[in-house]
Amino acid sequence: MKKLLSIILIFLVTTAACAIQGCAPGRDIAHSRYDIFVIYDEDNGTLSGNVEFDYYNSTENEISDLKFNLYGNAFRDGALFKPVSAAYQSRAYYAGVNFGGMEITNVENCAGWNVGGEDQNVLTVNLSAPVYPEQRTTITISYKLTLAKINHRTGISQTAVNLGNFYPILCAYSSEGFIECPYYTYGDPFLSECADYRVTVDMPEGYVAASSGKLESQSVTDGRCKASYSLYGARDFALALSDKFKVISREVNGTALNYYYVTDASPEGSVTAAAESFDYFCKTFGEYAYPTLSVVQTGFCYGGMEYPALTMIADGGTAEENIYTIVHENAHQWWYAMVGSNQLNCAWQDEGLAEYSTLMFFESQPKYGYTRAGITGSAIRAYRAFFSVFKQLNGEVDTSMSRNLSTFTGEFEYNNVTYNKGLILFDTLRDSIGDEKFTSCLKKYFAENLGKIATEEGMIAAFTASGTDVEGLFNSFTQGKILI
Repeated sequence: MKKLLSIILIFLVTTAACAIQGCAPGRDIAHSRYDIFVIYDEDNGTLSGNVEFDYYNSTENEISDLKFNLYGNAFRDGALFKPVSAAYQSRAYYAGVNFGGMEITNVENCAGWNVGGEDQNVLTVNLSAPVYPEQRTTITISYKLTLAKINHRTGISQTAVNLGNFYPILCAYSSEGFIECPYYTYGDPFLSECADYRVTVDMPEGYVAASSGKLESQSVTDGRCKASYSLYGARDFALALSDKFKVISREVNGTALNYYYVTDASPEGSVTAAAESFDYFCKTFGEYAYPTLSVVQTGFCYGGMEYPALTMIADGGTAEENIYTIVHENAHQWWYAMVGSNQLNCAWQDEGLAEYSTLMFFESQPKYGYTRAGITGSAIRAYRAFFSVFKQLNGEVDTSMSRNLSTFTGEFEYNNVTYNKGLILFDTLRDSIGDEKFTSCLKKYFAENLGKIATEEGMIAAFTASGTDVEGLFNSFTQGKILI
């Protein structure tokens, strides 16, 4: 999620996306496996270690090379795509502009390797022997991640060490091969398949780790804490480390929900919103797939960010903004973590649906003060203002929704096309087929795409199965033909 708090309140990969491989959460499904060991060096601001990667070929093809996205290289000096726009630079770089980067130091058990891609963002590993369908091979990647001082997904924020996208992660595979993900400035340029994780982090004693995974063991020796976690059938894995965290825990539907915070003046209210929205989404869309959920208030220049079983919430918002963001990010556990989509080309598919799911929760809980009419009205007004401004500036406006992140000119356009227009799409759809069918179709979409990277066509199919032809409605929105 990269949504402005103010908005909270008020042709390349498209075809390839249709053939992206699927997966399903759980320990009974054959996945690739990451066994990650990292050491956080507080003095030098680095994370170093290795990834033992056990690749399972779930494709129908012989695989001779593996490609990994190196998202950490977006923070290096000279990166083609900046991790934050100029509008957010001062908010993000609290200590002045500085840099990080991901250095691959070695790859074992392979025929060779190199770092390249459009922006030094891809590690290509040449395998010693081809891997055939349903076979495995194991390589070990050693690396060092230098962390910038930045309030962002990956870096040393003012309150915690944010470790999203902190390791080399296998590119998703399609009929066109592995899909490389440049770190575009706008949106969430991440696309990956489900895998199993075992992660061990070595950190200074006194630090607390918020994690995507379930804590399996922890020990303290010579001033260092070593904690190990497991997570099965997840699209990626994230951590946040801090010596300032306070923690409130709840059990909801058998899931351990942990709220980590530093500056929240109303932590009980925040954790209650997290627990209530989590419960609502479980009952409305389908059961949560993981044993834990970490909600982490941390230094972040945007509203929040989603990872499987972990969400980052900006620490600079009001109590009202904090609650809205928590609910929206919780919705992403259903629409991103468990049901994936191609965020490079169809960002509306998870952002618009997460935003509408947020509306549905608040509609069911009037005590929070939000209404369906209020939220949709704010979205419509914001979208019309965007359309008017762009029309005056450019003479025409591209309001198509299914397009690559590289085509967006800034947060203003991205937020309105993906969040606001996405929300308006789902509200129009709900009006067209009725509340009962709408919720039933969302359950169907969730069940049919659990653990997969859902296509736009798959979403439409889940709704047309209700007996109503809504393909034209979807197309009028996504192709930019409808007037709002």
